[in-house]
Amino acid sequence: MKRHQDILDKLAKEKHLEVLELCEILNVSAVTIRKDLKLLEQKGLLHRTHGGASLENPYINERTVLDKEKISVEEKNGIAQMAATRIVENDSILIASGTTVQALSKYIKAKNKLTVITSSLHVVLHLINDKNIEILQLGGYIRHSSASVIGNYAEYILKNVSCSKLFLGVDGIDLEYGLSTTNLEEAELNKKMLNAAQKVIVLADSSKFGKKSFARICDLSQVDEIITDKGISDLKRKKLEEKEIKVTIVN
Repeated sequence: MKRHQDILDKLAKEKHLEVLELCEILNVSAVTIRKDLKLLEQKGLLHRTHGGASLENPYINERTVLDKEKISVEEKNGIAQMAATRIVENDSILIASGTTVQALSKYIKAKNKLTVITSSLHVVLHLINDKNIEILQLGGYIRHSSASVIGNYAEYILKNVSCSKLFLGVDGIDLEYGLSTTNLEEAELNKKMLNAAQKVIVLADSSKFGKKSFARICDLSQVDEIITDKGISDLKRKKLEEKEIKVTIVN
């Protein structure tokens, strides 16, 4: 059926689509689209998600930093450069783990004093030679897959600090489920980071939308801004903005 092929062709470009988007594109009802998606899923051609469909399994398995670094490199660098413009003189910031926030550290140029608190070993290595940057490396157990720390020691330190901004990387962004990551302990540490920051800025390439991971971090109501690439659909952008989240798109 031509409509089925149109759905698959559109998914090949967008990676994830909402039912409402497909209704507008194909000019059919939501009931028809849901039936189409169910049939295509039964054939193993896509994965249904809450309110939409994806070519990739929406439930993400853990991958190493080395594997993730090879994915969406151009998009991540563009997002990181934009995020660096959010840092001001004499700022104090939190940087979580992940390849996109790791990329951010390459673009941080401190003109005056800057305080950085981070769980990521790679972030520390990128910033260590800048004498204008005071670094607080969180302590704890090292996650080999992410080269970052987790555990009670890191969480304890975060109870005693306050920062202007948290730059957070995630594995999944779902409009209902919220932000998520593949590791439960990392999600717990991210929650403590949220409490220590006045503003939460999520750095995520567009492939992260419509995906869920095992460990939920927070609801989208706790997010102030999402910086992403032009692959995000207009419908997702509008839905995020309806939740009063600033969406910055990097071309």
